[in-house]
Amino acid sequence: AVRFTLVEEGTAIDEKNTEGVHSFELTQNYPNPFNPLTTIRYHIPGASFVKLEVYTALGQKVAVLVNKKQVAGTYAIGFNADGLASGIYYYKMSAGSFVQVRKMILLK
Repeated sequence: AVRFTLVEEGTAIDEKNTEGVHSFELTQNYPNPFNPLTTIRYHIPGASFVKLEVYTALGQKVAVLVNKKQVAGTYAIGFNADGLASGIYYYKMSAGSFVQVRKMILLK
């Protein structure tokens, strides 16, 4: 089953599909470069407390997209960078002992 939920001031969309998820994975945002909307997808193999944050190249936190316990599945979160300057940003996912960081580019 797939479910969609608007959260975080309308900037995030949860998409859950629990079939075929066997490991943690944080995928590259799409599109990249983006202006100002992009989607970040990730997979979790079991119930975990998930934190997904966005940082500037200088390490300043600019957004918390997810900060909650989630069941196993594949998720898609929309990120709206309206109001942020063009440049390189990093998004970081933490879930249990899993931590991964990826780079994304905002071009205005």
